[in-house]
Amino acid sequence: MKGMTETWHRFWRLSGFERGVTLEAAAVLVATRVGLRLAGFRRWQAAVAWLMPSEAAYNTEQDVVNSARAIARMEQSAANHLFSRANCLEQSLALWWLLRRRGIAAELRIGARKDAGRFEAHAWVESSGIVLNDTSESHLHFVPFDGPASAMETQTP
Repeated sequence: MKGMTETWHRFWRLSGFERGVTLEAAAVLVATRVGLRLAGFRRWQAAVAWLMPSEAAYNTEQDVVNSARAIARMEQSAANHLFSRANCLEQSLALWWLLRRRGIAAELRIGARKDAGRFEAHAWVESSGIVLNDTSESHLHFVPFDGPASAMETQTP
């Protein structure tokens, strides 16, 4: 119980903006889990893209990078505290949506590899050439697909 109390104390020490993004991330992660299972990847990605605004203004490229990294940290924190573990696709789709909702250009990347005779896939998000949600750099072991389903950039639906 002590761990849960500490988690809530840390949550309440966040700024209002950070609490809002963290709660939004938790909701988007749950919705993405359900949406992927009910609608499938392409339809869910299209639905999420439809809800995004086209652009927002940031003063500098560094502002974009700093904001993107902060949002990625908040999304990861929300994912870590959900009732069940979100997979890389669910986390990446949620982060992609959170960034694009704030007008931050981001790419959802999906890659694949064959390891010990098994096909494996991995998803991650990049913004301004920086990988935001793969601190272990495991994405380096996957060959990204180049099709529109794997790298939805800043285009509007």
